[in-house]
Amino acid sequence: MKIDIEERILHFKQPAGTSRGVYTERRLWLVSITDGDAVGVGECAPLLDLSCDAMEPYIYNKVLRDFCNQVEQTGEIPYEAMRDYPSMLFGLETAMLNLRRGNRLFNTPFTRGEAGIPINGLVWMGSYEEMLQRMEDKLKLGFRCVKLKVGAIDFDKELDLVKRIRERFSHREVELRLDANGGFSPDEALYRLELLSQYAIHSIEQPIKQKQWAKMAELCRDAPLPIALDEELIGVNDLEAKRQMLRIIKPAYIVLKPSLHGGMMGCREWIDIAREEGIGSWITSALESNIGLNAIAQFCSDVYGTSPKSSEGGEMIPQGLGTGQLFTDNIPMPLEIRGDKLWISKNS
Repeated sequence: MKIDIEERILHFKQPAGTSRGVYTERRLWLVSITDGDAVGVGECAPLLDLSCDAMEPYIYNKVLRDFCNQVEQTGEIPYEAMRDYPSMLFGLETAMLNLRRGNRLFNTPFTRGEAGIPINGLVWMGSYEEMLQRMEDKLKLGFRCVKLKVGAIDFDKELDLVKRIRERFSHREVELRLDANGGFSPDEALYRLELLSQYAIHSIEQPIKQKQWAKMAELCRDAPLPIALDEELIGVNDLEAKRQMLRIIKPAYIVLKPSLHGGMMGCREWIDIAREEGIGSWITSALESNIGLNAIAQFCSDVYGTSPKSSEGGEMIPQGLGTGQLFTDNIPMPLEIRGDKLWISKNS
């Protein structure tokens, strides 16, 4: 068994803005495992200033190489040793599944090309006019669930944007999710959530910055709309710590990204604990290339596709898997968005 590492930089078609800043390019590492005639490829894609395993590129490459050496020697992924390196773990998990199972990492209706995964349309931050146009574009494409990034421009303009959407579409026609990326201050968060709640919001992700468990628990208790944890989960990699966090904060949902939240192994743990606590969940990508997106989508269809606990109204709830169209130089994969669903080619 031999593992090669290739570092790549992808370029966004247009700047991707969040409350943490603006992305114009994306650095990632592709790991290729060769065993005889079989080859498996996975993607390691940490997010700068966000991932718990983000580090200087030359250091990241060295740490990844050390883990790859262990896999070469043993033929197995050292899961426990990699708990604090989720992006590396996810890449190696994907490559190993690809090596052993081929392009169909999991056997589900989605991976067989028989069913699509419902996804939300994502509206990135920008000026008020840009966000309004992006929202219009998503609705014209037929999305019935739209996720709006908030917390970066003037809040009154964001509130007006939400109001305009609801004036045109009821909550029965369009499910509206918000993602603040920690953009609200603890003092203003509850008031802002009260203002937003009048527009039938499905949920809001991470209204305040992470690591404020007491304040977040208070918001989850008092806010008039459901709160989902996202960044809060980053770096919480121990099984018992995960259970303790969810029992203390008691969110309505958790939003999982394999590259950030423990790879496939860690996300399965989060989902199992959340189900025990009566907490909902969904999965999103984290600006990976199509290689990562393909693996996340297949994983999503495996963990949610046959579970009634993952559904609302009998169907899988919309997942956050539509970011594969962001790059000018993405890696080709047999994925396509039809309406508001992500599909994989039957011939893949």
